[in-house]
Amino acid sequence: MFIIDIYMILIGLLILIVGILVGVAFLVLFERKILGYIQFRKGPNKVGLVGILQSFSDAIKLFTKESTYPNFSNYLSYYFSPIISFILSLIIWLLIPYYFNLISFNLGLLFFLCVTSMGVYTVMIAGWSSNSNYALLGGLRAVAQTISYEVSLALILMSSIILIMDFNLMSFSLYQNIIWFVLMMIPLSLCWMSSSLAETNRTPFDFAEGESELVSGFNIEYSGGGFALIFLAEYSSILFMSLLYVLIYLGGFNLSIMFYIKLSLISFLFIWVRGTLPRYRYDKLMYLAWKGYLPISLNFLLFFLGFKIILM
Repeated sequence: MFIIDIYMILIGLLILIVGILVGVAFLVLFERKILGYIQFRKGPNKVGLVGILQSFSDAIKLFTKESTYPNFSNYLSYYFSPIISFILSLIIWLLIPYYFNLISFNLGLLFFLCVTSMGVYTVMIAGWSSNSNYALLGGLRAVAQTISYEVSLALILMSSIILIMDFNLMSFSLYQNIIWFVLMMIPLSLCWMSSSLAETNRTPFDFAEGESELVSGFNIEYSGGGFALIFLAEYSSILFMSLLYVLIYLGGFNLSIMFYIKLSLISFLFIWVRGTLPRYRYDKLMYLAWKGYLPISLNFLLFFLGFKIILM
């Protein structure tokens, strides 16, 4: 019986991974369509019905292209960093709080913080091992940015944890039956949203990939499969951050169509921001993290701590 359970968990994980990859493919298509309409053009509309197969043809094209390796690159770390980045972005999806069949984490949020902080190393190693000045600058920027925003991200998360006194993501849905947390902590939810934009290297915080300054940044030397894996890892983390926002602030996990509509709306917000806002200046990004979000998150943390002590 125990062996059957393990097999069922493995099959469940396999289905989950396939679902993530298909979700990422359609998220990319969704982004290209939305950006197209924001810029008064059509976006992909040739491959399949109204361009619905565009992402799949892009994936086939990228994985069948030849991968280039710079002569002076550190080959092993250059080759493996996109793969590890992609694996980390898939591992983090184990946190999804299913009611059945899959792993349930009692310390899920700690696991989330561990895996996201591991993601910094892959970007840094990708930038360093390419042995290119632009890639190295992009990698260093990404590390500084991600570390800065992870501090405030963890503190914002702590406020929610103190309210429910649990690390399990299932508990959030139990505590949000009557009122969503977003109504109780609007400033924190907005800080979380923009911190997750910075965490996933998205506009207006995409300094690791600043085309106008760094000619594509840390992934400049990657082509074909390596670039595709970096791309997949980024969009997978966007989807996961949207999921986490819904779990923590918008009513938690339930097997209804509303859950998926909320997830789609938050993902749309990531794309809408990209189509609307210009890129920040780098020093302003750091100023925002250390002099804006850090004091706000610390003050809210102390407030909720006091609130909890009074109630107890």
